[in-house]
Amino acid sequence: MSTSTKTTRIDKAGARLTLPVAALAFVIALAVQFIGQAKIDIGIGAIVIFPMVWGLILGLLVSIQKFKPLGLDLQRIAAALVGVAVLLLVARLAFNIGPSLPSLIKAGPALLLQEVGHLLGTIMLALPLAVLLRMGKATVGATFSLDREPSFAMVSEKYGPDSDQYRGVLAMYVFGTLFGAVYITLLTSLVANWKIFDPLALAMGAGVGSGSMMAASSASIIAAYPADQEAILGMAAVSNLITTILGVYVGIYIALPLADRFYKLLTRRQTREAAAVTAGAPAERGLADIEREEVQAEENRRFRERVAESSAAIKLPLWLSLSVLTVLGIGTASVAAKGFSLTIVAGYGIMLALVLVSVALAKVTKKISAIVYITTIGAYISSPWFFGAESLTTVIKTVDFLSIATVMLTLAGLSLGKDIPLLKNIGWKIIPVGLVAITASFLLSTVIAEFALGLWH
Repeated sequence: MSTSTKTTRIDKAGARLTLPVAALAFVIALAVQFIGQAKIDIGIGAIVIFPMVWGLILGLLVSIQKFKPLGLDLQRIAAALVGVAVLLLVARLAFNIGPSLPSLIKAGPALLLQEVGHLLGTIMLALPLAVLLRMGKATVGATFSLDREPSFAMVSEKYGPDSDQYRGVLAMYVFGTLFGAVYITLLTSLVANWKIFDPLALAMGAGVGSGSMMAASSASIIAAYPADQEAILGMAAVSNLITTILGVYVGIYIALPLADRFYKLLTRRQTREAAAVTAGAPAERGLADIEREEVQAEENRRFRERVAESSAAIKLPLWLSLSVLTVLGIGTASVAAKGFSLTIVAGYGIMLALVLVSVALAKVTKKISAIVYITTIGAYISSPWFFGAESLTTVIKTVDFLSIATVMLTLAGLSLGKDIPLLKNIGWKIIPVGLVAITASFLLSTVIAEFALGLWH
């Protein structure tokens, strides 16, 4: 079967199976939105668990349950919807940037400096831990960043898609997708309730380059500083955008080479010992060594097959994805607002228009992503310099941004069952490494931002 024929078949299957996925996500998202948030006091601070986290957990449980398994195609459809839901989330957050532009401009140097925290946090702390746990060359791919989508391209180009480094990227990506939003919610809730950091510094730390983690972290900060909601959302969105845009260039030219050299520095003793053993006893290589290598090669082949199977994407028509997400979004936003209103519908209409215009511009230019257009245009039309900013912002504010995150993470949970075997194959070592990477990235960037804000305020 040709690639084009296969793609057409997948598109038709995706369109046919979208309705059950949408119905399931609608039920879960509305249920967790009704449940609301839970606040747990653990003595040294309070942890707030939001509806979007409940949605992710419940979606995952539905995805992996054995009573009536959620088919692989259904999980792929959920993953396809997540990709478009990110655009709506960015569109909503863009309207928080415009009103906050004066504060953002004032904090400009702090925004740039705190990005150093995201760069060094993972490499300086998570990488040595991975070396200590003997993760091998996968260490480089797993710890040069928090490994979101652009990381695959960077590592694949430098080391190849069959390399251990690429395997490390996949491990951190799956870990971050499974646990990132949940963990950073707990971490940020704890740190924010200590009341020792400026909420804007915390918001800068939240911009780790992942839309779901940024949204989850921002929600926790807002719970501790409700009066600063607009500034927190705007700062976090811009910080996340800077991390995303600069991340590709920083990753290729700085982070990846730095991680590679640091890894070689930390493992040079192991490398010398291995070379000495090989050079000193060449005759000892026998049948057992050959069999071990063959077993490893077979494990690598099966691993690549599982990767290919789980990562095969279903492409849905944009109109279908946006239609489904609009229905889900209006439902959850109405629950959050404790009632349906036409203003919420109008808010979604504005966001849909922004997304469609940005996607069209991205197709025309081909070198600038739709997310950059959404953020830039949304920030401008909600800024003090646009004549209709106040009217647009008033309408958009009726759409609770956390309700969009609830929809997105519920769909993410429904899509994750297919990724569980990959995480099991890579092993438990990625868990402590991933937790340290997220913690170091958030805390180090927050501390740097706190000092930078003090210098420039």
